[in-house]
Amino acid sequence: MRASAPWLAPGAILVAVIAAVPTLAVITRGVAPGAGATWEHLLATTLPEMVVNTLWLMLLVGVGVIVGGTACGWLLARHRFPGSRMFEWALLLPLAMPAYVMAYAYTDFLEYAGPVQTALRSILGLARGEYWFPDVRTVPGAAVVFTFALFPYVYLLTRVAFLERPRSLVEAARTLGLGRRQAFWRVDLPLARPAIAAGAALALMETLADFGTVSYFAVPTFTTGIYRAWFNLGDRAAAAQLASALLAFVVTVLVLERISRGAGRTHAAAQGRAVIDPVRETLRGAPALAATTVCAIAVTVGFVLPVLILLRLIHANPDIAFDARFPTWMGHTLVAAGVAAAVCVVLAVLVAYALRLTPGWPMRTASRILTLGYAVPGTVLAVGVLLPLGALDAAYADWRRSVTGVAPGLLLTGSIVALVYAYVVRYFAVAWNAVEPGFARITPAMDAAARSLGVGVAGTLARVHAPLLVRSVAAALLLAFVDVMKELPATLILRPFNFDTLATQAYQLAKDERLAEAAVPSLAIVVVGLVPIVVLARLARRDAHRAPRERVAARPVQQGG
Repeated sequence: MRASAPWLAPGAILVAVIAAVPTLAVITRGVAPGAGATWEHLLATTLPEMVVNTLWLMLLVGVGVIVGGTACGWLLARHRFPGSRMFEWALLLPLAMPAYVMAYAYTDFLEYAGPVQTALRSILGLARGEYWFPDVRTVPGAAVVFTFALFPYVYLLTRVAFLERPRSLVEAARTLGLGRRQAFWRVDLPLARPAIAAGAALALMETLADFGTVSYFAVPTFTTGIYRAWFNLGDRAAAAQLASALLAFVVTVLVLERISRGAGRTHAAAQGRAVIDPVRETLRGAPALAATTVCAIAVTVGFVLPVLILLRLIHANPDIAFDARFPTWMGHTLVAAGVAAAVCVVLAVLVAYALRLTPGWPMRTASRILTLGYAVPGTVLAVGVLLPLGALDAAYADWRRSVTGVAPGLLLTGSIVALVYAYVVRYFAVAWNAVEPGFARITPAMDAAARSLGVGVAGTLARVHAPLLVRSVAAALLLAFVDVMKELPATLILRPFNFDTLATQAYQLAKDERLAEAAVPSLAIVVVGLVPIVVLARLARRDAHRAPRERVAARPVQQGG
């Protein structure tokens, strides 16, 4: 018989309802009439360009991350070559580099007054207008930035898929006369297709959610349109309709990913990890050089070069780069990210525990609603949060004015409450994906043993589950903190007056072409973002060393005779 807490499941369902309010507010306001002249103006001017740019970005980034991530994942899963051990974790480093930070770095590096074009003019003796050089501030330029920043999503998932490929399938392909190249296209790739689709969907959702890169490159997309309609034009209805359109793009990506996964479903062999082939082909000569070059380009362009560019900016302008307000920006960032991450983890623990106690459809639905927030772009969430909280602030102000005759300030939208609300809705899934597997690893027998000793539901959570969830909770707290810290559009829209963070200041300074000053907060974001990458790499290496021992232990014992 399962233990129950009368308050836990209803509380978790209430949290799911509150989390769904911003999205429902956007949809409700978006389908309602009232956008008026602003919407007509957007429809006649920038809306078609927004649609075209968004579609082009999705196409170019989708192709880029699929090709790059799949190639790196296959090379490192099935081969050994010079530097392969280092590249296994180094290819994760671009995850610590937000796309908008990479955009700032490469703009300074490749612009007319930057070191690349300056060196070309000096070497070739050319003047302005006598040569052609690609402009990074274009849709293709933004797509290249997104590709190198986001390909690790595909790399991480496809590498695991290739590693878990049963050896028996490849042996069967070889017996049917398929060569190495044919086996890749007809066995390896189809088996990895669900992982490729999932990684590409994550990358495309991040592309659709981005604001800093496309805004800095002056590429009109739905995120820039939402910001402009809300703040520059002051039309909430038009902003909500643009947010609804952007949400439709996100839903389309999720549906396509689900269809692809369903069409390419595969099943592992019954023996589990014992059938995984630990032997990797050693490449030599030209193939080894090509494999090393591909991985080195991905790491260099996606992480090493942007870091070096930022360091160069700081070194060249030390007096300008270090702003006296940096400690204040860091403090605001730590407070906002720390509070939001803590709330995310606490809610994830409570919801996962409620699902463990009452695993019925209401709790399963509530948990799915909560995790869907990660798919909602920050600009959409910001609009969705401002609509209901703004109405609550107005209602409270009217009530206070009628009672006291004095109008209060904005209690919700004028403080970090709205900001933390948006953070929790968007990044609950990050904490959930770390906490829920931790609960799954705890056998139900421990709960039964605690109940037999007279320990209640709260006592079981505190005295049995909490000690076993320390690592999962720590990982959830770390991942949620870093993701919140990097969030730009929601922070830019919802932050209180004079509440600047590292992300917002890096954007504002770069927007004003003060790249040397933007380098310090940008580099601080990257350094903090490295922490979970290092932890993830260490865990992956530990699992890699543990796997051969598990496979040996899983082999049947040979009887002597």
